[in-house]
Amino acid sequence: MSEEAINLEVRRSRRAGGREARRAARMAPLAEDIRPIRPGMPGGHYKPLTDAGIARIHQAALEALETIGLSQAPESGVEVMTAAGAVQGDDGRLRFPRSLVEDMLAVAGRNITLHARDPKHDLHLTGSNVHYGTAGAAVHVVDPVTLAYRESTAQDLYDAARLVDNLDNIHFYQRTMVCRDVLDNKEMDLNTLYGCLAGTRKHVGTSFSDPAHVADCFDLIYMVAGGEDKWLERPFVSNSNCFVVPPMKFATESCMVLEDCVRRGMPMLLLSAGQAGATAPAPVALAIVQAVAECLAGLVYVNAIRKGAPAIFGTWPFVSDLRTGAMSGGSAEQALLTAGCAQMHRFYDLPGGAASGISDSKLPDMQAGWEQGMTNALAGLAGLNMCYEAVGIHASLLGFCLESLVLGDDLLGQAMRLVRGIEVTEDSTSIEVMKDICVDGPGHYLGSAQTLGLMQTEYVYPSVANRMSPKEWAEAEKPVLLDTAIARKNEILAAAGNVVDPEIDRAIRDRFNIYFQ
Repeated sequence: MSEEAINLEVRRSRRAGGREARRAARMAPLAEDIRPIRPGMPGGHYKPLTDAGIARIHQAALEALETIGLSQAPESGVEVMTAAGAVQGDDGRLRFPRSLVEDMLAVAGRNITLHARDPKHDLHLTGSNVHYGTAGAAVHVVDPVTLAYRESTAQDLYDAARLVDNLDNIHFYQRTMVCRDVLDNKEMDLNTLYGCLAGTRKHVGTSFSDPAHVADCFDLIYMVAGGEDKWLERPFVSNSNCFVVPPMKFATESCMVLEDCVRRGMPMLLLSAGQAGATAPAPVALAIVQAVAECLAGLVYVNAIRKGAPAIFGTWPFVSDLRTGAMSGGSAEQALLTAGCAQMHRFYDLPGGAASGISDSKLPDMQAGWEQGMTNALAGLAGLNMCYEAVGIHASLLGFCLESLVLGDDLLGQAMRLVRGIEVTEDSTSIEVMKDICVDGPGHYLGSAQTLGLMQTEYVYPSVANRMSPKEWAEAEKPVLLDTAIARKNEILAAAGNVVDPEIDRAIRDRFNIYFQ
């Protein structure tokens, strides 16, 4: 080989080595203290409602509470709300004077923290801070390989919790599935609660199907916490409570659960889940009016029991496909409803939550991707504190897919990057680097100190999504995204165990019939 050929080969090798070094630097694990995204980043940049629209919705909600009111409150609820100033008419409906609603808004809990068993996962619900997590009551598990739907089990719920515990961009775990293998309702509530707590140290949300089940469920919570006093110091479970049956009716048994949980110090998700065109009005704005009115009634209820009790303003209206009446959680209208609700939460300066990320698709496919991406991005950009049902949910709430948790973790990382937005500073707009590169430098920014310095602080990288070139993809034997997600799911579940202390776990299993392993 000639000297010229040798020198050419050396230069090529150096360039290749430089490319590999830059690629390795770009793919290095992110340092925790300089990650570009984190739970609770402020949103609020997207505002589908004008200020005048917000004011009109507020006034309409107050009018609905004062003139229509809500029916079917339990006697205990009637007693506590009328003592606070609500009026029960001859028709049995409770009506809420504007002055009462305004008084309760003044004393309502704000800037609350939803604690986790691990304090690093605490959720600070203030301003427009955004958190993404799970929720739902799916009755099937989706197998994306066989395309089969099977009944969900307690083991599935526990496995989902273990996955969430190991996925950074999913910030909390609210019950995702119904334990269809647990036929006794009380045992199902206990297994749902413990499946969540055994799987993750993040904040947990759950439901209780019967007021009679609450006491035993709290005994289980106290066992995990190390006593009632420890629980009260850091309540790490919230109650997802469908306290209304839209339109404008209280759900009697759920209200009784609410009363008990509020008195025991449990944070409440006041959940109004009307379906526009079915159990809520078809106009998007009026569906928000009804949800706001129902949640304001819930706010009165909670604060009549205990002023300042932690409660999430859960305006959670869904959308109907008006051609069929079927639910359409992945629609543009759903994204608008959720974003509009987030604006109402900011208007009241209350911690708020709503649905985002539901897919109507039966599988983790392209339809699921656009539906989940659209609704989660707009929810975050609108500054929704608690974005529920953000990942895993398919078939308009009927199906849950474990692989979608892994895929959704990547999606939520990108959504949180949108929430963060663009910081414009003197340093980020200085043209000095441009001068160095264009005038005296190599003519590109690939290896510049600024580029390397911003790799971990400005850019978000996916864990399973594929950014290879076609050539690299072919050389890697053409990996398929779903296969990568399955492998990542299996890797996590193989390593993730029960996060409850073994002695406490044994004591819980000795007392209660726990179905999962």
